Amino acid sequence: MVDLIGRHFLDDLLHADRRIGIAANGAENIPHVSACEVRRGHAEAEFIIPANARLRPRVPLHGRAQIPLERARVILFNAEPERIHHTDEFLGVGITRARRGPKRLKRFFKSARFHQIARLFDLRGSRKRKKNKAYQIFAHAFFILFLTGPALALDKLIITEDDFHSFDADQAAIGQLLFYDKILSGNMNISCGTCHHHTLAGGDGLSLGIGEGGVGVGPERIADTGADRIKKRIPRSAPALWNLGHKSVHTLFHDGRLSISDIYGNGFNSPAEEWLPQGLETIIAAQAVLPLTAQFEMAGNPKENEVVGAVHDRIDAAWPILAKRVRVIPEYGEMFVAAFDHIETPEDVTIVEIANALGAFIGREWQSFDSPYDQWLRAGRPLSDAAERGRQLFFGRAECASCHAGPLFTNQEFYALGLPAFGPGRTRRFDPMPRDVGRMGETDRLEDAYRFRTPSLRNVALTAPYGHNGAYPTLQGMLDHHRDPRAARAAWTRDMARLPDAAWLETIDFVIQSDRREMARQEAKLDLEGIALSNADLDDLEAFLHALTGETALTRPLGRPAHVPSGLPVD
Repeated sequence: MVDLIGRHFLDDLLHADRRIGIAANGAENIPHVSACEVRRGHAEAEFIIPANARLRPRVPLHGRAQIPLERARVILFNAEPERIHHTDEFLGVGITRARRGPKRLKRFFKSARFHQIARLFDLRGSRKRKKNKAYQIFAHAFFILFLTGPALALDKLIITEDDFHSFDADQAAIGQLLFYDKILSGNMNISCGTCHHHTLAGGDGLSLGIGEGGVGVGPERIADTGADRIKKRIPRSAPALWNLGHKSVHTLFHDGRLSISDIYGNGFNSPAEEWLPQGLETIIAAQAVLPLTAQFEMAGNPKENEVVGAVHDRIDAAWPILAKRVRVIPEYGEMFVAAFDHIETPEDVTIVEIANALGAFIGREWQSFDSPYDQWLRAGRPLSDAAERGRQLFFGRAECASCHAGPLFTNQEFYALGLPAFGPGRTRRFDPMPRDVGRMGETDRLEDAYRFRTPSLRNVALTAPYGHNGAYPTLQGMLDHHRDPRAARAAWTRDMARLPDAAWLETIDFVIQSDRREMARQEAKLDLEGIALSNADLDDLEAFLHALTGETALTRPLGRPAHVPSGLPVD
């Protein structure tokens, strides 16, 4: 309970505007770094201060020179101001002029592991403040709030239907059909559901999947041979779809290349840039249109179909072709007219309505917040002994909640975990090496190299394998990697990767590991230094992660349709 309060109660305390000074060690100011303004639990600042003391910070001054602060807890995430959304990110803040304060209060905070928030409110103030009546009143009021705060703290973690965007049921019904209809792919041989299948908890069970050109689903999927054989594996693991309709979700994909933003005037910062159409209602809808134009995912190879040909002209040229395919099917046309108020005839249907229908389906279908952990939050139903020990580790000594924060267990930020490298890589035109530079591929900032988005952990026990490239087939393996990334990387073996057989691709699957300089770069970039945990601790953490599995996770409201209006086969 104390851990929960310490990590989630701060938002309720920051009701007044304050200015937080950033310090290197809790006492000394960092030159040329101004204070950060905090308003009602949020901050507009260039700096985010993580709770995890093992994150190695570097403080850029004026966006260029970098000064390493080995003992500080300050890390720059973006050159532009970033909003601090979770209270976890305030823990470990060193406030300027933090000195010795009231001994009793200090001992209380230390024993309660709540002393960092004491610093935030400067409760360890100067001797002058010790004699200040107003200060003493505030300190006692804070003490009372601390004792009465657990209910408020738990409320921050409880998920309800009100926390999700509202999705129309009729639109979701269209989206269910489109999700499994191969008509949205260039060669009409793959659907969204092929790689995000209901029987596999919204994934494909593979480390690196086979997109357009494959046959079958999940671990049984094979690469076609002959002239139609695939040219490349999908560079990254298929991400889970759980709770993407939650209002807090603002960034998607392993490298965060899709985020809510007004940079292009259409509501999103995406690979489609200014060509992403207006009218997409949620980030899920924006996400849904992007795989349709990806060559190795759904569009197909050059010269194979009109969709991929249009994509090579410009990304938005393909969407009208796909929209026409859908709206000329009478059943789809009638459903769109009935479900969308502004659609009067099938001819009015565009990729925007298709995307919003897909978004409505994904947003409604993959909601899950009825796990044993949720029951513990709402009704105090006890977890198993192992899961309870794991919960205490997760929010305490193991520091998992430093990154896996909030009700979805993700702060949606990016970290380099040093996962083993393999596969074709997410190459770029000017960087043909079979490597994946992660977040740097989106930001072009060297400091973002090999960093990937923190995934949500809800239903994580159902979504193996783990990591941006599915390097670990089990939760135990991924937990062991977090315990000692360098040792786990050294012990990793190629047979741990779940890769469908494709003999003509095997020569490239692990070729990056022969590049010693690239391996040295990846090994050197590590935001997670590991933590002392026993094997019993890992077992308890795994038990807690299993307690995040929804009781109805495998029983979805709509499920997979038996057939789709196009008449194409359903995987």
